[in-house]
Amino acid sequence: MTDHAKQLEQRFAKTDATVAVLGLGYVGLPLAKLFHNAGFNVIGLDVDSRKTDMLQRGESYIEYLGEDYVKDLADSDRFTPSTDFDLLESADAIVICVPSPLGEHNDPDLSYVEATCEEIAPRLRPGVLVVLESTTYPGTTREVVLPRLEARGLTCGRDFFLAFSPEREDPANPTFTTHNTPKLIGGIDDTSGRVGAALYEQTLEKVVRVSTSEVAEAAKLLENIYRAVNIAMVNEMKVLLTEMDIDVWEVIQAASTKPFGFHAFYPGPGIGGHCIPVDPFYLTWKAKEVGFPTRFIELAGEVNNQMPGFVIRRLTEALSEDAKAVRDSNILVIGLAYKPEVSDVRESPALTIIEKLQSLGANVSYHDPHVPKTHKMRKHDLGMTSTELTPDALAAADAALIITPHAAIDLALIGEHAKLVVDTRNAMAKLGPVKARVVSA
Repeated sequence: MTDHAKQLEQRFAKTDATVAVLGLGYVGLPLAKLFHNAGFNVIGLDVDSRKTDMLQRGESYIEYLGEDYVKDLADSDRFTPSTDFDLLESADAIVICVPSPLGEHNDPDLSYVEATCEEIAPRLRPGVLVVLESTTYPGTTREVVLPRLEARGLTCGRDFFLAFSPEREDPANPTFTTHNTPKLIGGIDDTSGRVGAALYEQTLEKVVRVSTSEVAEAAKLLENIYRAVNIAMVNEMKVLLTEMDIDVWEVIQAASTKPFGFHAFYPGPGIGGHCIPVDPFYLTWKAKEVGFPTRFIELAGEVNNQMPGFVIRRLTEALSEDAKAVRDSNILVIGLAYKPEVSDVRESPALTIIEKLQSLGANVSYHDPHVPKTHKMRKHDLGMTSTELTPDALAAADAALIITPHAAIDLALIGEHAKLVVDTRNAMAKLGPVKARVVSA
């Protein structure tokens, strides 16, 4: 082991080091706070000055974390939020948590990762650990990050160290947080893996080393492909059983009584968030390089992407029973976020459903207590503001379409005052009989 590696391990063990976290979103901000709580000096870097300004004022911009989440950071002399990448020159560890979305044709968009590496490279000095956390295809750390960091003459494994450690965030999960979720890490070389593990071991409850960065990259994709495939299976069952007039929710409940060999997944209006709609396509893209068809994964994506269309078809059928067409109908969408209790709308099926309904001539409004207004995104720009959920708003709607039933949403109020409820999440079932006509979608 090199002197640089030994020194880093010793400094990490004493938390006598500076950690720079690049990207202060849903992944980077909780990680920065954990490094700070462990005793490290932390530099939080982001290109969005709104985020760094809010952090300086002690204000949280991630709703589910709570208003008090960042106040101790603002009051600390060990935390520096900034947009100045020159601060990297003082960092002993650099953790990359920038977006890795899909391009227009479902190909990996590594522009954020590449741009970040170009910022790091001229400021990288001997004796620094760099960790990529952004989800990507196997080989990215070695093929994309490594050559950019070595371009200035430093050698990985001797002068600096490079590893991949996949984020495993589940926003608003009350049981598993960044701190107690086991952390995978794999290095470009054995020394890098060991140094990387030494950093995270000071902060997280459990760190699991794997042999290479490629193993860690592939493990992250497997986790989310497993979910995507199983969700696609149960979504397909939902469509089939609906045609057969069988309650898919009761079927799942019945199957769940088996104590072995079955794990329940639940259908919905589509898939959303920062992982499941994106990660599988990173592997299908990479698989083309070796000429391997990933039919199973691609089929799962196709099934899940068809679910918004199924929801609209069910809504159309339900409206027709009231002698109404989608065109000129007033549709109140309940819940815009991709999952309950968060304000995150990335890849939310609600966005696609609203756009499709608008293209069919419907008058669409939405209610979401966590999303007061929409903002421009890569694929969507609705320009909408949340409607207050009142008896009058429900009575004025030809249909209330439940996409994301947050705990703060009054389902009983919907059941009492809506004419028609199209429920994609089986949310109304727990209420028992209600005045509204409820249709499963």
